[in-house]
Amino acid sequence: MGYSRGVYDAADRILTRRRKDAENEAAARKTAFYQSCPDAEKIESLLSTTAIAAARAILGGNNAKEQLTKLKKNNLALQNKLNELLQSAGHSTDYLEPHYCCKFCGDTGYIDGKMCDCMKKLLRTEAYNNLNALTPLSLCTFDSFSLNYYPDHAEDSSKKSPRSIMEGVFYNCRNYAEGFSPSSPSLIMQGGTGLGKTHISLSIANTVIQKGFGVVYCSVNNIITKLEREHFGKGEDGNTDRLLLDCDLLILDDLGTEFKTAFSSAEIYNIVNTRLMTHKPTIISTNLSMQELQERYTERFASRIMGDYVRVLFFGRDNRLQKLLRNQ
Repeated sequence: MGYSRGVYDAADRILTRRRKDAENEAAARKTAFYQSCPDAEKIESLLSTTAIAAARAILGGNNAKEQLTKLKKNNLALQNKLNELLQSAGHSTDYLEPHYCCKFCGDTGYIDGKMCDCMKKLLRTEAYNNLNALTPLSLCTFDSFSLNYYPDHAEDSSKKSPRSIMEGVFYNCRNYAEGFSPSSPSLIMQGGTGLGKTHISLSIANTVIQKGFGVVYCSVNNIITKLEREHFGKGEDGNTDRLLLDCDLLILDDLGTEFKTAFSSAEIYNIVNTRLMTHKPTIISTNLSMQELQERYTERFASRIMGDYVRVLFFGRDNRLQKLLRNQ
């Protein structure tokens, strides 16, 4: 997958910082250990001269093999002595070495000219962060969700109160987030304006991100605008569609609020259908009923949703309006 120059630069900055931190911490440990154990510093100094001695032996030519064997034996004895000093001080034998986050590439991002998996993961994370930049992910958690705005008495002929129903929705969604895996089902959250769909879906996003998964959260209106700019060559990086299709969890907020065009309808169907075909979970929130989804999009689209998504129905009154009235 191709990424923008900004994504590569951001990932490189993170790796550079990790590498410098590991090396600075190793230097600090070495300084402190040498102060408490001067013999270790002497051994380290002797070890550093073996490379020079080996080069001289090779250049000298005469008896080079014999000299190199002797140097290797002496080097091993010095290393064993240094390890003994470290262990006697209660340290591991790699105590003086930098402890890089990635033991495979040493936080360089590459192994023998090939991109390391740690770099690939960083690039994905930075790309997701860019897409999520305008989303208030930090503002909504399950802990900040309140059931107090939902009526606790049954309305009309319903047997359950909105609060009782929403309590079930809350716990089911929290369990979904805490137990999330790449094989989790897709969800469609339906209900009127201000019933908490965005809050719950953002809470799921927060929890799943903390579990280490790649999550993209976006309003359908914003993402369609971005896809249009990329598709019609208006100067934007053209990898958004791949990010939407490849992320571990995609959350599409406010389906049905986007300006309807042939392009937007085709893109939405492609995203939903492709993720279903590749068994990647998606969460959709919308104010539209199934009938309205069918009328706005297509019967085929509505059929895919009805057949493959778990419906989560939200009940109650507009929470935002109630909060505004209470604060007056």
